[in-house]
Order: sequence, then C-alpha cells, then structure tokens
Amino acid sequence: MPELRRIEPHVAAPAPQFSDEEIQAMQRAFIKLAELWGMTDEQASVLMGDISVRTFRRWKAGEFGRAGIDTAARLSNIMGIHKALRLLFKEPARGYGWIKRPNTAFGGSTALDVMLGGQITDIMRVRRYLDAMRGPW
Repeated sequence: MPELRRIEPHVAAPAPQFSDEEIQAMQRAFIKLAELWGMTDEQASVLMGDISVRTFRRWKAGEFGRAGIDTAARLSNIMGIHKALRLLFKEPARGYGWIKRPNTAFGGSTALDVMLGGQITDIMRVRRYLDAMRGPW
C-alpha cells in the first residue's frame, strides 16, 4: 500500500501592515498622482475600489478617515507603479503620460484602461509589467 503524505493547507501571505500615517501619506500621494495622470474623480474612486466619488473628494479636502486592507493594498501597488515609472523615465512628464498611452503589452489599451477594470489584480498587472521592464535592479 502506498504511503500517504500529509498535505499542508495553503496559507495566504499576510496582508501588508501599514500605520495610519503611512496610509495617509499614500492617500496624499495618490491624490497628486490622480491629478498628474489626468484622472477624473470618478476614475480615481474606481482605482480605489471600495470608495465612492464623494469619499475621494473628502480625501482631496484632507478628510482621510480609516482605510481598509484592500484600499491600503491598492495604494501600495499604485505607489509601486509610480516608483517604477520614475525609474524608467528620466523626465517625470513622460512617466505621467505613459499611463494614458496605448500599449501593445495591454492589447493596445492604456495602463489606465487596464487599471480601471476595477479589480486590485488589474492594478497589480500594470505593476508587474513595469517591474519586469525595470529588470532585477
């Protein structure tokens, strides 16, 4: 009779933990990026997934409140996209513009179009692409 092996249950990686101050710093940075990327308030709220346009406008007014794990993960990935663009493009304006330029890697869609799919995995897809373009630095 074959020996039975014990199969360990899959354990998800722990969610990144951010302090309230770190989340608020990312929220402020996201507000600025939304402006630099030429996004509407509606588009910005879609990227954040679980916030309304009204909530995003409160963020813009400096009223941040508490952010959930999903929002923190979205913000973290968007900060990673911003960092990758700053490393890939010497001129910041080119990096900001890249978000709205059609890209063959996304089937002719823009990175913003991909991210506006609304799922965190859409944002992660753009981040993974940019991280791969940067290479193992």
